Amino acid sequence: MGSRQKTTYLLRRTLSAIVVFFILGTISKTIAPAFPATDRPQLNEEQLAPVSGIVERTIRDGKILGAVVLIGNREKVIYRRAFGYRSLNPEKILMTADTIFDLASLTKVVATTTAVMQLVETGKLRLDDPVARYWPAFKAHRKGYITVRELLTHYSGLRPDLNLKPGWSGYKTAMKKIVAERPLYPPGKVYVYSDINFDILGELVRRVSGKALDEYCSMCIFNPLGIKDTRFKPPADMHERIAPTQYHKRKMLCGYVHDPTCYNMGGVSGHAGLFSTADDLSIFAQMLLNKGSMKEVKILKPQTVEQMIMPQSPLNKPKLRGLGWDIEAPLSSNRDELFPVGSYGHLGYTGTSIWIDPVTETYIIVLTNRVYPDGKGDVTELRALIKAAVAEALGPISHEQILLKLPALTTYYEHIKN
Repeated sequence: MGSRQKTTYLLRRTLSAIVVFFILGTISKTIAPAFPATDRPQLNEEQLAPVSGIVERTIRDGKILGAVVLIGNREKVIYRRAFGYRSLNPEKILMTADTIFDLASLTKVVATTTAVMQLVETGKLRLDDPVARYWPAFKAHRKGYITVRELLTHYSGLRPDLNLKPGWSGYKTAMKKIVAERPLYPPGKVYVYSDINFDILGELVRRVSGKALDEYCSMCIFNPLGIKDTRFKPPADMHERIAPTQYHKRKMLCGYVHDPTCYNMGGVSGHAGLFSTADDLSIFAQMLLNKGSMKEVKILKPQTVEQMIMPQSPLNKPKLRGLGWDIEAPLSSNRDELFPVGSYGHLGYTGTSIWIDPVTETYIIVLTNRVYPDGKGDVTELRALIKAAVAEALGPISHEQILLKLPALTTYYEHIKN
């Protein structure tokens, strides 16, 4: 890169950082109060009765074998039910509410993003630092200007996944392959959803904390929250509760990660590998709705949670991302047809999802093993219909209610209008 290009690049990064700082400037000064109890939309299990019909119809249509659905708010669980079967062979096993699922890409937000933001809070990582500051070898092949923030928002320019051919195995081999990667696009220009981004973030957690990602998450996230069924590489005594996924080398995967790249890496990666239950994810969602704390245990600061769920993508880009999280377009015109805007969530390839709405303080967890046994299941409609049913039960949400809870959106919305 020539000196003029480098100067232009640094100027662009500086201006972007200033704008982002301006947009999010109210976060550290204003944490919105909760709705008064009389004003906050209230859900009860009776209102959510349509959810059962939605799931049962999806099972009858052959799109999934079974599911666990859990819906709650920051104070309690409102709806918790298991449907259908966990597996069919060698015997039929009913789905139970405590079934453990391969979360697939929910790993990105439950484990990796949370770990990264804890390290940002302590000053061990900085969002707008180049990755190469913490991993010098990473700068090879024009990757020296990719920042931590661009990894979290999928604007790094790297491709979606590592090549599996020719065959390889081992975590260290995966890191060498990442060093050898060449970006498809300059950083900050094009949205490319990339597992590689989060494998890099997992490696940064290891480098700056001195602990492997799985060890760090157990010590600093899962154990403090008291969630005991959430872990990478679950031990054999947990396997009987795990929903199987798909055949791998003629053996049904049950308790071993479904994602092939993570499998090659030994079961621990920044983009996949985590197993959990609906109950554990419920505690995690309540922690976020309580602005980073749960039962007097602080996992994240309130300002950090606010920052994670605000738009962090480069300005004027069509795909909105928070830090790790996918978010709805703020104050979108079709808000009455969507779960209340300002919500955030993530999907997992195996058929898992979590969606959290800080405006109504509601969360939805839908867990399936839709890839069992042949990878042909489909939960796209199921997720949308459950989300719509909850939104209808909550009723319309006004702009004023949204901005009361998420005041940082005011500055963002005014900026994009202009």
